[in-house]
Amino acid sequence: MIFDQSKEQLVGVVSAICAYSLWGILPIYWKLVGNVPSLEVLAHRFIWSFIFLALVILLSGKLSSFTGELRQLAWQGKKALGVIAASALLTANWFTYIWAVNTDNIVECSLGYYINPLVSVMLGIIVLKEKLSFWQTVSFILAAVGVLNMTVHYGAVPWIALTLALTFGMYALIKKMVHLGAVTGITLETLLIFPFMLTFLSHLHYHGNGAFGAAAPGTSGLLMGAGVITAVPLVLFATGATRLPLSVIGFLQYIAPTLMLVCGVILYHEPFTQVHLTSFGFIWTALTIFSLAKTSLFMRLEHIFIKKPAQKRDNAQ
Repeated sequence: MIFDQSKEQLVGVVSAICAYSLWGILPIYWKLVGNVPSLEVLAHRFIWSFIFLALVILLSGKLSSFTGELRQLAWQGKKALGVIAASALLTANWFTYIWAVNTDNIVECSLGYYINPLVSVMLGIIVLKEKLSFWQTVSFILAAVGVLNMTVHYGAVPWIALTLALTFGMYALIKKMVHLGAVTGITLETLLIFPFMLTFLSHLHYHGNGAFGAAAPGTSGLLMGAGVITAVPLVLFATGATRLPLSVIGFLQYIAPTLMLVCGVILYHEPFTQVHLTSFGFIWTALTIFSLAKTSLFMRLEHIFIKKPAQKRDNAQ
């Protein structure tokens, strides 16, 4: 029994690490199709993702589960609206990410996915009325200082990072409220956008402007492969998430933005200045505190910071 449990956890850890690693090196893939307009790449990503995910559902015997979700959506208006909203947010997130990578903003993409967990907590507080702990408050302040530092020194809000963090944070929130399975959920979301993207690509090809088939064979193959590179990490993540505690997933999620940062700075020579280092330093510190907030050390420190002043007031009385 213990051996089986350890084996399941090992499978979960390996699956989650592979998922986050693939997400982390995804900029390399989008750079390979950098000669294709971002909106066209996005359209191919949706179309081939749906086709590949549909095959996964069919071959894994989950077709009945998928059709069951469709029937539920037909009868539950709020759930259907949630899926539509999730699809719209996913579209905005994917487009921003692809466009940012191909305009040499991978470092800012990394920043967005570093602050995403904090944005998710903020949305939980605003929408779900969750309470903010002492260390979560500290984390938010430090992260805000990091973003403000970049805004002041560069004279512009890091809108790419904030757009990625907000769209993905809101997407995750809706997914939590709608309660759809990881693979069936993303299949439904891509299905909703599929007709629009297919119409867009048909229009492009009708006017002779489409890259698929007209560009080098390698480019067409990469556009088709966008479905695989999208779906495989999702399947791996679903495998890991069902086998691991949320705390472990929370630590592993920082693999992706770290690899993005490495790709941007080392592979594509994007600038990483002292300002970047200072801002990222604040955010890394915020994430460290955020991740360790429930450990015994931080709980004792919280007791010192919060309880002692109250005791002094009681003694003074």
